Amino acid sequence: MATTLNSFKDLFIHELKDLYSAETQLMEAIPMMAEAATTKKLQEAFRAHLEETKRQRQRLEKIGEILGEDLKGETCEGMKGLIKEGEGIIKANAQGEIKDAALISAAQRVEHYEIAGYGTAVHFADILKENEISELLAETLDEEKSSDSKLNRIAKQFVNVKAESIH
Repeated sequence: MATTLNSFKDLFIHELKDLYSAETQLMEAIPMMAEAATTKKLQEAFRAHLEETKRQRQRLEKIGEILGEDLKGETCEGMKGLIKEGEGIIKANAQGEIKDAALISAAQRVEHYEIAGYGTAVHFADILKENEISELLAETLDEEKSSDSKLNRIAKQFVNVKAESIH
Protein backbone atom coordinates (compact mmCIF):
# COMPACT_ATOMS: atom_id res chain seq x y z
CA MET A 1 0.00 0.00 0.00
CA ALA A 2 1.38 3.37 -1.01
CA THR A 3 1.98 6.06 1.59
CA THR A 4 -0.32 9.07 1.34
CA LEU A 5 1.39 12.40 1.93
CA ASN A 6 -1.19 15.17 1.71
CA SER A 7 0.69 17.67 3.84
CA PHE A 8 4.11 18.53 5.21
CA LYS A 9 2.94 17.17 8.57
CA ASP A 10 2.09 13.86 6.88
CA LEU A 11 5.65 13.76 5.55
CA PHE A 12 7.01 14.54 9.02
CA ILE A 13 5.00 11.71 10.58
CA HIS A 14 6.14 9.37 7.81
CA GLU A 15 9.77 10.27 8.65
CA LEU A 16 9.13 9.63 12.34
CA LYS A 17 7.60 6.22 11.58
CA ASP A 18 10.62 5.36 9.47
CA LEU A 19 12.96 6.33 12.34
CA TYR A 20 10.89 4.31 14.80
CA SER A 21 11.16 1.25 12.58
CA ALA A 22 14.90 1.81 12.17
CA GLU A 23 15.44 1.97 15.94
CA THR A 24 13.28 -1.11 16.49
CA GLN A 25 15.25 -3.09 13.92
CA LEU A 26 18.52 -1.96 15.50
CA MET A 27 17.44 -3.20 18.91
CA GLU A 28 17.50 -6.70 17.42
CA ALA A 29 20.68 -6.28 15.38
CA ILE A 30 23.03 -4.62 17.88
CA PRO A 31 23.28 -7.63 20.23
CA MET A 32 24.40 -9.78 17.28
CA MET A 33 27.08 -7.24 16.41
CA ALA A 34 28.27 -7.10 20.03
CA GLU A 35 28.50 -10.88 20.12
CA ALA A 36 30.43 -11.01 16.83
CA ALA A 37 32.95 -8.35 17.92
CA THR A 38 36.24 -9.59 19.34
CA THR A 39 37.63 -6.32 20.72
CA LYS A 40 36.38 -5.59 24.25
CA LYS A 41 36.08 -1.84 23.57
CA LEU A 42 33.93 -2.54 20.51
CA GLN A 43 31.74 -5.00 22.40
CA GLU A 44 31.24 -2.40 25.13
CA ALA A 45 30.46 0.32 22.58
CA PHE A 46 27.80 -1.86 20.94
CA ARG A 47 26.23 -2.75 24.31
CA ALA A 48 26.17 0.92 25.35
CA HIS A 49 24.60 1.84 22.01
CA LEU A 50 21.88 -0.75 22.53
CA GLU A 51 20.83 1.00 25.75
CA GLU A 52 20.96 4.35 23.95
CA THR A 53 18.87 2.94 21.10
CA LYS A 54 16.21 1.83 23.58
CA ARG A 55 16.05 5.37 24.98
CA GLN A 56 15.89 6.82 21.47
CA ARG A 57 12.92 4.62 20.62
CA GLN A 58 11.25 5.72 23.88
CA ARG A 59 11.80 9.34 22.82
CA LEU A 60 10.08 8.59 19.52
CA GLU A 61 7.18 7.01 21.41
CA LYS A 62 6.90 10.21 23.47
CA ILE A 63 6.89 12.23 20.24
CA GLY A 64 4.11 10.00 18.91
CA GLU A 65 2.09 10.69 22.06
CA ILE A 66 2.63 14.45 21.71
CA LEU A 67 1.40 14.27 18.12
CA GLY A 68 -1.38 11.77 18.86
CA GLU A 69 0.16 9.37 16.35
CA ASP A 70 1.09 5.69 16.55
CA LEU A 71 4.54 5.42 14.99
CA LYS A 72 4.43 1.62 14.67
CA GLY A 73 3.56 -0.28 11.53
CA GLU A 74 6.03 0.91 8.91
CA THR A 75 9.23 -0.81 7.82
CA CYS A 76 12.37 1.20 7.24
CA GLU A 77 13.73 -0.51 4.14
CA GLY A 78 16.99 1.44 4.30
CA MET A 79 17.79 0.11 7.77
CA LYS A 80 16.67 -3.35 6.72
CA GLY A 81 19.30 -3.27 3.97
CA LEU A 82 22.03 -1.93 6.25
CA ILE A 83 21.31 -4.66 8.80
CA LYS A 84 21.39 -7.30 6.07
CA GLU A 85 24.87 -6.08 5.08
CA GLY A 86 25.92 -6.23 8.74
CA GLU A 87 24.64 -9.80 9.01
CA GLY A 88 26.85 -10.70 6.05
CA ILE A 89 29.85 -9.37 7.95
CA ILE A 90 28.86 -11.27 11.09
CA LYS A 91 28.72 -14.51 9.07
CA ALA A 92 31.95 -13.79 7.19
CA ASN A 93 34.98 -15.94 7.85
CA ALA A 94 37.42 -13.28 9.07
CA GLN A 95 40.12 -12.91 11.72
CA GLY A 96 39.29 -10.91 14.86
CA GLU A 97 40.48 -7.40 14.06
CA ILE A 98 39.50 -7.72 10.39
CA LYS A 99 35.96 -8.67 11.40
CA ASP A 100 35.90 -5.86 13.97
CA ALA A 101 37.02 -3.33 11.36
CA ALA A 102 34.22 -4.55 9.07
CA LEU A 103 31.69 -4.36 11.93
CA ILE A 104 32.73 -0.78 12.65
CA SER A 105 32.34 0.07 8.98
CA ALA A 106 28.83 -1.40 8.94
CA ALA A 107 27.92 0.34 12.21
CA GLN A 108 29.14 3.69 10.92
CA ARG A 109 26.97 3.30 7.82
CA VAL A 110 24.03 2.83 10.19
CA GLU A 111 25.04 5.89 12.22
CA HIS A 112 25.35 8.04 9.10
CA TYR A 113 21.92 6.87 7.92
CA GLU A 114 20.45 7.77 11.31
CA ILE A 115 22.24 11.13 11.37
CA ALA A 116 20.66 11.94 8.01
CA GLY A 117 17.21 10.84 9.18
CA TYR A 118 17.29 12.66 12.50
CA GLY A 119 18.80 15.78 10.92
CA THR A 120 15.89 15.90 8.49
CA ALA A 121 13.35 15.25 11.25
CA VAL A 122 14.76 18.08 13.39
CA HIS A 123 14.49 20.44 10.43
CA PHE A 124 10.92 19.33 9.73
CA ALA A 125 9.96 19.81 13.41
CA ASP A 126 11.46 23.30 13.32
CA ILE A 127 9.44 24.20 10.21
CA LEU A 128 6.28 22.91 11.89
CA LYS A 129 7.16 24.90 15.04
CA GLU A 130 7.13 21.71 17.10
CA ASN A 131 9.77 22.98 19.54
CA GLU A 132 9.51 20.22 22.16
CA ILE A 133 9.71 17.56 19.46
CA SER A 134 12.63 19.32 17.81
CA GLU A 135 14.53 19.27 21.12
CA LEU A 136 13.85 15.55 21.62
CA LEU A 137 14.98 14.76 18.09
CA ALA A 138 18.06 16.98 18.44
CA GLU A 139 19.04 15.06 21.57
CA THR A 140 18.98 11.82 19.58
CA LEU A 141 20.84 13.44 16.69
CA ASP A 142 23.61 14.49 19.07
CA GLU A 143 23.80 10.94 20.44
CA GLU A 144 24.07 9.48 16.95
CA LYS A 145 26.92 11.85 16.11
CA SER A 146 28.64 10.94 19.37
CA SER A 147 28.27 7.21 18.63
CA ASP A 148 29.81 7.72 15.21
CA SER A 149 32.75 9.57 16.80
CA LYS A 150 33.21 6.82 19.38
CA LEU A 151 33.29 4.17 16.64
CA ASN A 152 35.81 6.29 14.74
CA ARG A 153 38.08 6.49 17.80
CA ILE A 154 37.90 2.73 18.41
CA ALA A 155 38.72 2.09 14.76
CA LYS A 156 41.61 4.54 14.54
CA GLN A 157 43.18 3.88 17.95
CA PHE A 158 42.75 0.12 18.25
CA VAL A 159 41.05 -1.99 15.63
CA ASN A 160 42.34 -0.66 12.30
CA VAL A 161 45.93 -0.50 13.55
CA LYS A 162 45.82 -4.19 14.47
CA ALA A 163 43.80 -5.17 11.40
CA GLU A 164 46.28 -3.51 9.06
CA SER A 165 49.10 -5.72 10.36
CA ILE A 166 47.23 -8.93 9.39
CA HIS A 167 48.36 -10.14 5.97
